[in-house]
Amino acid sequence: MRQLTAAELANWLADSNRAPPLLLDVREDWELARCQIAGCLHMAMDRVPARMTELDDDAPIVCICHHGVRSLQVAAFLEHHGFSDVCNLNGGIEAWAQQVDPGMNRY
Repeated sequence: MRQLTAAELANWLADSNRAPPLLLDVREDWELARCQIAGCLHMAMDRVPARMTELDDDAPIVCICHHGVRSLQVAAFLEHHGFSDVCNLNGGIEAWAQQVDPGMNRY
């Protein structure tokens, strides 16, 4: 699985010639309420096994959490279950706030 930096993800999202990925935010409800990347799909980590049928297994998916650890586990889980194009946001939403959106709330 690929590890994306926050800058790489920002460039991907800004590229109108490239299909946007599904941003799968696997943090808890309270974390999502604090801050999020616009357009993300929220599916807390513990709910992914029960809800993964809602995901397109051929679409590009970028898994996101606070620092990139939980999302790495979810990305590996999805790959193990046949998802073919899964990435992890290295450094998570914290890296996004530091490198791409410094006005974003942090915790």
